Amino acid sequence: MPAYRYRVVSGEGTQEIGSLTSDSLRSAKNELRSKNMTILDIEEIHSESGKQSYSTKTLFTQKLSFNELVLFTRQLASLLEASLPLEKALSALIEQAERNYTRELLTSIRAEVNSGMAFSQALSLYPIDFSETFRGLVRSGEQIGRLSTVLAQLATYLERRHSLINKVRLAFTYPAIVTVVALLVVIFLLTYVVPQVVSVFVQTQQDLPILTQVMLTVSTLILDWGLLFFIFFILLFMIFRFSLRNKNIKIKWHNFLLNFPGYGKFERTLNSVRFTSTLAISSAAGVPILEALKSSKNTLSNSVMKLEIDIVIENVREGMSLSRALSLHRNFPPILIHMTRAGEITGSLSDMLTRASKSQEDELERRTLFIANLLEPALILCMGGFVLVIVLAVLMPIIEINQLIQ
Repeated sequence: MPAYRYRVVSGEGTQEIGSLTSDSLRSAKNELRSKNMTILDIEEIHSESGKQSYSTKTLFTQKLSFNELVLFTRQLASLLEASLPLEKALSALIEQAERNYTRELLTSIRAEVNSGMAFSQALSLYPIDFSETFRGLVRSGEQIGRLSTVLAQLATYLERRHSLINKVRLAFTYPAIVTVVALLVVIFLLTYVVPQVVSVFVQTQQDLPILTQVMLTVSTLILDWGLLFFIFFILLFMIFRFSLRNKNIKIKWHNFLLNFPGYGKFERTLNSVRFTSTLAISSAAGVPILEALKSSKNTLSNSVMKLEIDIVIENVREGMSLSRALSLHRNFPPILIHMTRAGEITGSLSDMLTRASKSQEDELERRTLFIANLLEPALILCMGGFVLVIVLAVLMPIIEINQLIQ
């Protein structure tokens, strides 16, 4: 049953915007007119989100915000747990939606469900709003008849993942601000202070110290070529990002990140947390281990670790235990392997994976704070060092003049 977006004037004279489902455009108009509404505009809602993919997503593409996705998942789980049919639960969520895009999206999903399509299939029409992992878990919940339980676990998982991301971002916010301020201060000193002060000594034809001459040369380069340098670095960054579309280059870069001193362990832990969390919730939802591994692989951002999971999947398909398959690869932490082995022995794999995920989250948080705490004094020292060099470059000619006068 198609969905329609409308703009009408009600019997009280107020303008209203909304959406509804109906058999045809004519029946939709008749339904609105029966409510004493004057139709200003009405059109069918097409699956525009479904027609787009992640590869075609642009900066201006509308999508569900994270908070909207979590709220939708949590509320739908609660309504289904209260034994409300899926269609009525979606109708209730449509009425509560605050944004037109959200309302139209849910209306389209409800229309597809009413036409006989499975809920997970309806979600698959909108890959920008609902990830492959999200849809896979919903599909598993439908198959085992525990959709409300899976949705509740999924909402908790999304909240935990978002909380972890926020902690990581917050930890690096202060170092990022210090870096930007330091760059601005140094650029200001080099482009304004140094030329103004040194020009006085240049006019007296005094021989300037080597450090002052170097700072003056750097200042001249920034003033004359600064914009071109900036454009060059932007182009270099864009070329680098474009080159990562090449699979081989991307694998080499991600392998470099995994082996980079200090950061490598952070990269491994971050990806392991994503993988383990998804695997735990998939296992708890009754998803077959091979399907769970495939869904969990999609949450990894590192291509090297994705390739390793492909090997793990093949080994498990051939009869190898999951813990043994993971132990063949050094990028997965020992605690994950040990907990997985314990879960396989005791028959409580999902519980052990959940514990491993929580342990790795704590480790990631500690490592993030450690790196951030190291960066803060290092950046302050670097900024102080640059400023000290610039100040010395300015003061050295003054000191030499004083010595000559004496």
